[in-house]
Amino acid sequence: MMRDSGGRMGRRAVLRGSAAASAALTLPTMAPAAPAQALSGRPDARWGVQVGDVTMSSGLVWVRSDRPARMIVETSATESFTRPRRWQGPLVGPGTDFTGRTALRGLPSGSQVHYRVLLADPDDPRRTGEPVYGTFRTVSESRRDGVRFVWSGDLAGQGWGINPDHGGFRIFEEMRRRNPDFFLCSGDNIYADGPLTESVTLPDGSTWRNVVTPEKTKVAESLDEFRGAFRYNLLDTALRRFHAQVPTITQWDDHEVLNNWYPGEILTDARYTEKNVDVLAARARQAFAEYFPIGTLRPDGEGRVYRVLRHGPLLDVFVLDLRTYRNANSPGRQPEDTQGALGAEQLAWLKRELSRSRAVWKVIASDMPLGLVVPDGSTDIEAVAQGDPGAPLGRELQVAELLRHIKHGKITGTVWLTADVHSTHAHHYDPSRAAFKDFAPFWEFVSGPLNAGAFPAVNLDGTFGPERSFVKAPTRANVSPAEGFQFYGEVDIDGDSGEMTVRLREDGGQVLFTKVLRPGLVGQ
Repeated sequence: MMRDSGGRMGRRAVLRGSAAASAALTLPTMAPAAPAQALSGRPDARWGVQVGDVTMSSGLVWVRSDRPARMIVETSATESFTRPRRWQGPLVGPGTDFTGRTALRGLPSGSQVHYRVLLADPDDPRRTGEPVYGTFRTVSESRRDGVRFVWSGDLAGQGWGINPDHGGFRIFEEMRRRNPDFFLCSGDNIYADGPLTESVTLPDGSTWRNVVTPEKTKVAESLDEFRGAFRYNLLDTALRRFHAQVPTITQWDDHEVLNNWYPGEILTDARYTEKNVDVLAARARQAFAEYFPIGTLRPDGEGRVYRVLRHGPLLDVFVLDLRTYRNANSPGRQPEDTQGALGAEQLAWLKRELSRSRAVWKVIASDMPLGLVVPDGSTDIEAVAQGDPGAPLGRELQVAELLRHIKHGKITGTVWLTADVHSTHAHHYDPSRAAFKDFAPFWEFVSGPLNAGAFPAVNLDGTFGPERSFVKAPTRANVSPAEGFQFYGEVDIDGDSGEMTVRLREDGGQVLFTKVLRPGLVGQ
C-alpha cells in the first residue's frame, strides 16, 4: 500500500492552523481555576480530546470540561462537517472531575473519522463552548491495509516534568508525525509519587525548568491529588495535539499509585499520611479511569484494565495488568506460586484469549519486562525475573505455565512489548539457552522513557534463555531528558507479506535497532 512520509496515504493531520484548531490547542493556564470559580461564560474543553480502544466500528471519545456541561460529539467523514452525525453524551460534573466519555458505534471500518466535541450549558443547550477537534481511523477489515503503531511508557518521572525550554513533551510530536494507527502506552502515565520543583540544576550547570501545579508539589494521596497528576500532563501542547490525532491503548503500572506497590502493602514512607496502599490504589484507579477512554473501566474505577483489542486480521493486542492481582514483592524463590504477577483469573483469561485469537500477530502488552531483573530494595524483586538462572521460581512459574501453553497450543506470532526500565532493549528468548525449555522462541522489545529519568541497564535472568540483541542505556542513574536517552518503539505490519518490522527509536527520530519478523515462524 502507498504511504506518505509519515504514514498512510490520505490520513491527514486534523490540526493545521485553523481558528478552531488554534482554539483546541490553547495552552491551559498552569493552575486551572476550580469549576466553582468559573460559573460565568461557556464551558471550556481546554484539556483537549482523546479516543481510546478503537475497533472496526467504534471508538470511545474523552473530554474534560471546566464546569458542569453536557458532552456532545459530532462526527463526519470530512473535515468540513457539512452533514455531521450527532451523539448525545453524558452530563459531566464533579463526580468524575468534569470528565466524560461518549461511545461512538456503527462507524464504517477502515475509515477516517473526523469529530468535534461540544460542551453545552446544562441549563441552556444553545450555549456551547468552542468545539475541540480530533480525528482517528477505525480498524480496517482488510489485511492489505497493514498496521502501524508506536509504544512507550514513563511520563514526567524522576523530577523531569514539562519544560517549555525543551519543547515540553516533544517526543509526542515526533510520534504524531509517524502517523500511527494507535499508541500503546505501557504504563507509568504519571508519577503520582514524584513531586516536581520549579528548577533542577543539571550536571553541566545548566537549569531544567519545570511547569509546576499545586497538585505536583507533593506525593498524591487524595483523589483530587491523583486527578491533578493526570491533569498536569494535559497542560502539554504536544501531548494534546497527539491525542487529537492518535488513538490510545493505555495500561497502568506502579507510578500511577506509587513506586513498586502491591496490594495489601502498608507504607513506612514518611511523605505519606495515608499508609494503606489499597486506599491509595483505589483513589488512583478512579482517577485513571476518569482520565483515559478505556472501555473495560468505568469512571468510578470499577471494571478491569486487562483486555484484548482486535486490530483486524493482522493484529490482536493483549493488554495486561501486572499490578492489581499480584502477590507481595519478595525475593521470588518460592517453589509454588499460583498468584504471581497476573493472578490466576487473569492468567486463565490470557491463555483462553490467546487460544481463540486468529490474528497473524499477537502482541502481549506487558507493563513490566520478563527477563530483566528489577529489584525492590536490597532483597525483593519487583518484576518477574529474580536473578536465579535456574528452574522457574516465584512469579516465573506463572510465566512458564503461559509459555508452555503457547507452545503446546501451537499459538504463533506472539511478541512481547513493554517499558518500565527507562532504557531500550531487544531480547530473544530461546529454550536452547534456557533452564526451562518447554516453550517456543519469541522476542521481547523494551522502550521508554517518554519524558523521565533514564537509567543504566539491569541484568538479564537466564531462566527463559534471553539474549540481549540490543540495548541503549546511560551509564549513570536518572539522566535528564535534556541529555537524551528518551525512547519509543514503532511496529509496522505489512499487509501483503504479513511481516512485522520492529524499530527501536530515540527522541529525534533515529532508528537504533530494526528487526523483521516473518509470520508463522518461530526461532527467528
